[in-house]
Parts: sequence; structure tokens; C-alpha cells
Amino acid sequence: MDGLNPRKVFSLLFIIGIAVVFTLQFGPGSNGFADTGSAAPTASAVATVNGKEIPLRDFSMAWSRQMNFLRSQGNPIPESVARQFGLDKQVLDRLVNAELLAQSAERHGITPSDEELRKLIHENTDFHTKEGAFDFARYQQVLRDFYRRTPQEYEQELRRQMAAQKMMDVVRTGAVVSDDEVRARYEKEGNQAKLVFARFLPTMYADKVPAPTAAQLAEFQKGHEKEIADYYSANAFVYNVPERIHARQILVKVAPDATAEQKAQAKAKAEGLRKELEGGKDFATVAKESSDDDATKLKGGDLGWVERTTWDPALANAAFALKAGEVTQPVESALGVHLVKVEEKKEAQNKKLEDVKGEIATSLYKQEQAKGLAKAEADKALAAAKAGKSLKEQFPVPAGQQPALLRFEAETKPEAVETDSFTAQGDSVPHLGPAPGLVKATFEAKGPAVLDEVFTVGEANVVAQVVEREKPDTAGFDKRKEELRTQARQAKQIELTESFLKSLKKSGNVVTNTEAIDSVLGSAG
Repeated sequence: MDGLNPRKVFSLLFIIGIAVVFTLQFGPGSNGFADTGSAAPTASAVATVNGKEIPLRDFSMAWSRQMNFLRSQGNPIPESVARQFGLDKQVLDRLVNAELLAQSAERHGITPSDEELRKLIHENTDFHTKEGAFDFARYQQVLRDFYRRTPQEYEQELRRQMAAQKMMDVVRTGAVVSDDEVRARYEKEGNQAKLVFARFLPTMYADKVPAPTAAQLAEFQKGHEKEIADYYSANAFVYNVPERIHARQILVKVAPDATAEQKAQAKAKAEGLRKELEGGKDFATVAKESSDDDATKLKGGDLGWVERTTWDPALANAAFALKAGEVTQPVESALGVHLVKVEEKKEAQNKKLEDVKGEIATSLYKQEQAKGLAKAEADKALAAAKAGKSLKEQFPVPAGQQPALLRFEAETKPEAVETDSFTAQGDSVPHLGPAPGLVKATFEAKGPAVLDEVFTVGEANVVAQVVEREKPDTAGFDKRKEELRTQARQAKQIELTESFLKSLKKSGNVVTNTEAIDSVLGSAG
């Protein structure tokens, strides 16, 4: 059994929280799953599962709860970003899975007892008094005023939810793990290592490469015509640049539904601000004091470099007609009234390949030479490590500091980086990323040792030494046996759950309504 990767952890949370999913779905104000008897969802449903609709309202509530949960965990991501990561599809999938389980339970005749139902109702704090006790009168009131159900309707739905949970329990009971599987898991997880490595990047040596002579450049160009042309194509945006201005703005906002009088007042305010500028007041100061553009006012209205096509045509025409240092008259747009100051101007560039061939060839020549220097320095470090001088001695990090790599800063020189312990289960090395060759060599080592080759990882040349090596043994296995058995069982439960749900979807008929989802999330922002 493999380790619990993020996808499997998510599935495990689904297994553990399936009852919660149902509770949320049928909570206050929900209408539950409406049975339409048709395969295609109506405009008021986000999906149909074997003819049963998942109402739009249920999806909206589930989505809101998901976003609120993320915010409560310190992850207040915008809803638009959450959609980019597919969170809306995950929410819908959970609702579909919950309905599939409920239907499967019905087909298998799985029904909770009256006592189980009573216990679950009495545990619901919505029906408790301030003292924390279940109150039948409050139960009836909450169902009427918030759940909008009769006791009979609510209890029927709750039985269905509980039956679905029991269906899941039946599936999970098939997760039987043998001693051999537990042992195999230990053989993987108990096989660990820790490295110290140093990276040798071409960028670290670029400033040590002298410019090529005319003869060297001519020879390089002759042998690298294709590389030069490819580089030009890939970086055409650098050599073909439209006209740009470095601009600042002061915005007087106008609401979309503003009256003619309000628009006139905004324009008069902008004209008054322009008179202040004409009187010698600094543009940035006026922007900080008076601009309505919250994104730029604290920066003195600084918009950075702007291309003509990114602006409203009227605003672009007025601003690009100015010289550096000049300010536009008030210009109206959909946002309001603008005053724009041009700080700098850059004319359009349109350089052909022939114009920049020498420049590109020089850059590629220096890159190639820097790669050679990086490899030579890595070879030198490897020889020194084999001779007994450790990487930490060769490339020390100042006391109290972390290597630049761990600070997510640009590396200007090789530094010794120590990894956490890792296993041979994957192809990655902590802090380094995918490096299958390095991982293979690490676990072929019998114990602490300098690995006897320079590894290529991305653009880096990497020298590494194993500083800790732990191998699985009987004593370690006996100590972790039950822990590993639990992990293996959880992993198998996840696989059984995924397989079961997949079979339900394959044999059933699930139709989603993306337009309905868009209508919910579009209004949510």
C-alpha cells in the first residue's frame, strides 16, 4: 500500500465525514433531493442522480459552507480562485456521491433502527435548550421555522442519511489487511535516508564568463543558428514591444447609475484638482490625498508601465498624446473622471532577428560557458568530498541563517542544504524536487557516504552525500506494526470507497448542470 497522498487524504476525510455531509445538505432551509423522475436536471438543479435532482439551493449552501470553512482555517481565498482550483467540482462531487450512497442503501434494504434515529435527533444541538437538553417543542419549532419540514419529512430524510452511512460502513468492512501487506508497508516506510547536497547553477557563474571575441562569436553563431532562431521566437515579446508610458492617475469615481448632475460634480472636482497641479502641487501628493482609486492612491497614483491597448480608448488617446511630465485634461470613462500624468515614454520596438542575432548569440554563448563552469565546480566539489572534506565544510551557511534555497531567495553561490528524512517511495528529494537518479543512488548506498557522481536536476548540477541511513529491521517492525496496520487499513478503505463510488457512477446515470452552477457562483462573485 502506498503512502497517503493528498488525494487519498481528501478521500479519507470524505469517508469519515459522510454523515456530516448529509447533515449539512439537509440542514436548515434545505429542500433535500427532489425526485423528478427525469435524467436531465431542470434549471433549479445542479445535477440529477438516477433521476433524483440535487437542488440548486443545496449546492449553494454546500459551497458557502466550504468557503466559510476555508476562512475559519485561515485560508480566505477569493471564490474565483477557489473555482480555478476546481473546488466547485469537488463540492458537487461530494453531493453526488452522497446521493449515490443513499440510493445504494435503499437498494440493499439498509435501514437504521428507531433507537438510532432517536439518538441522532437528540444529539442535534439545533433542538437543545440553553441548558443543553433536547426539547420536543423546540424540535417542532426549528423544523417548522428553519428546516421547513414536518417531523415526518425530516425523520424520513434522516433515516436515508443514516442508511447511506451504514452502506459506507459495509463497504469499509472489506478493508482487510494481511501481515504481508503490513510488512511490505514497513519495508517502504522504514527504508529512510537523509542527505546534504549543494547545487551548482549556471547563473552563479554567469558574471565569470568574459564576452566572446569576434572570432568566438562568429564560430558560435555558425554552429547554433537554430538555437538562436528558436530563442528569438520564444522571446519575441522582448524584441517587439508596443509603445508604452509610465503613468500616474487621479480618479474621481462616478457610479454607473449616476445622474447628469453627479457626473458634472465629478468633472468639476477633477478640474479643481488639475488647477492645484497647475499651481505647482505634486501629482503624487494630490493622488494620495484625493484619488478614489484604492489600488494606486497610496502609491501616489502610480500605474507602472502601460500599453495603449490595455486602456479605455478615450483615456489612452489623451494620455499617449502627451510628452513626459505633462498631465491630461479631465477624461471620462466608465469608472469616472481621470487625470493622468505621463512620467516616461518608450517608443515601440520592432527588432528583426538579424538586428539582434549577435546579442542573442552572445547571451547563449555565455550561458553555455556558465554551464561548463558550473559542472567543473561541481566536479571539483565532488572530488574534495570524496577526499574527506564534507559539503558543509566546503559550502558553509552562516550561523543562525538558513540557506538561500530554503529562504526562497536567489542562490548566488553553492550552499550545503540538509534534507529531512525521506523514503524511497517517490522520486523527489526534500528541498530539491523530482530527482529520480539521485533517489535511486541514495537508497543503493549501504550507509553514510558521498554519492560518486554529479546529478543533473533541472538546470542545476548537484553533489550529494548521505548523512543518515535507516534500514527496516525486525525490532522496528514490531514497534510500528499496529500503527502501520491502521494506516494500511485506512488506505485500503479509501481505495474501496473510490472503487465503490466509481462503480455506482458507471452503472447509474449522473447528469450535471454547469449553467446552474455558474448561476450560483457568478452571483457569489
